[in-house]
Amino acid sequence: MASNLGLRTHRQPRLRPLLPPRTRVARRRQGPLWLLPSLAPKMAAALLLRGAAAGRRSPAWLWRPSWIPRRCLARGSGVRGNPEDSVAWTCFRLDERALLRVRGPDTAPFLLGLLTNELPFSGPPTGAAQPSARAAYAHFLNVQGRTMYDVILYGLPESTDEAPGYLLECDSSVLGTLQKYLAIYKIRRKVAVEPCPELHVWAVLPCAPQVLEAAPLEERVEATTILTRDPRTVRMGWRLLTQDDGPALVPRGQLGDLQDYHTHRYQQGIPEGVRDLPPGTALPLESNLAFMNGVSFTKGCYIGQELTARTHHTGVIRKRLFPVRLEGPLPADGVRPGTSVTVTATGRAAGKFRAGQGRVGLALLRSETIKGPLHIKTSESQQVAVTASVPDWWPTAAK
Repeated sequence: MASNLGLRTHRQPRLRPLLPPRTRVARRRQGPLWLLPSLAPKMAAALLLRGAAAGRRSPAWLWRPSWIPRRCLARGSGVRGNPEDSVAWTCFRLDERALLRVRGPDTAPFLLGLLTNELPFSGPPTGAAQPSARAAYAHFLNVQGRTMYDVILYGLPESTDEAPGYLLECDSSVLGTLQKYLAIYKIRRKVAVEPCPELHVWAVLPCAPQVLEAAPLEERVEATTILTRDPRTVRMGWRLLTQDDGPALVPRGQLGDLQDYHTHRYQQGIPEGVRDLPPGTALPLESNLAFMNGVSFTKGCYIGQELTARTHHTGVIRKRLFPVRLEGPLPADGVRPGTSVTVTATGRAAGKFRAGQGRVGLALLRSETIKGPLHIKTSESQQVAVTASVPDWWPTAAK
């Protein structure tokens, strides 16, 4: 009996249990696990899941899909008790994103002549089994075909066919500049452009892959709340516009750290805002606009279309924005945007570092150079290794 309980005796040395503390209590009550073959499969699965709670060195903790934020998974996977009460979604308030409201009888043709993409559905929900997309991703280009502003468009629920309305999500630092940009092309069209400070932008990401099926969200469209899928890629979860607190509106939601959002975004190769897409510098197809569902090659004309369409039809895009990871001593203020990336073996230029946070970021690189060892020389003459990767959500032909 003493051996079964794992107690120290003078006759037999103590067995070192390899199970979490809660499991050892179960052993004392039920006897040795190897005497219960019928429960072995169930207990094995339970131990694997409990490994995350037992310690960060366990196999269950060390396994993590590349597209799930580490801190989000840490908070969401170690919760004991009823799974329906555990955290499933993490909400990030994006104060660096702002909204412009564009509405009026001429709104649709006005925006279609400036944007790279079609407009999303606007108006009240129709109740259709497969509702039209409520959000769309697009760029405003200059006459040379270079990106000026990246935006996510949302159809307003109070819109009508006679007076459609949209919200434009943009970088908050260029809110006034974008408003002036639209005013230049407004001319005599019946369109009103105004800021929408009463609504805040939230990003909503799942805490684990199975959340997409176990705790799915439903699109919500109301006068003061819009919850819809991020139109760029499924890896970016959902977008929430609301006056209220984001986690309170998302079932099984929690508040997240903004740094985790940007880390996740850079790991997925998603540029966002003027730091990642410098106005008048970035080319839309090199910035993977087509991969992020941000351009239509069948819509009518728009400013900057000629270069974009010609590049698409030639099929030659030699450089792209790739997610990169930095290894080595970093300067206190990080790697400067525009720093050259070099092929270590030959010393040939591979591209330029665009932007990042900590040890992850984006770099504009020649596609044929990403497999070789790369490095950056910092302002302090330190060499930092650069590892580029191809996101798993990109089309197969691009990998």
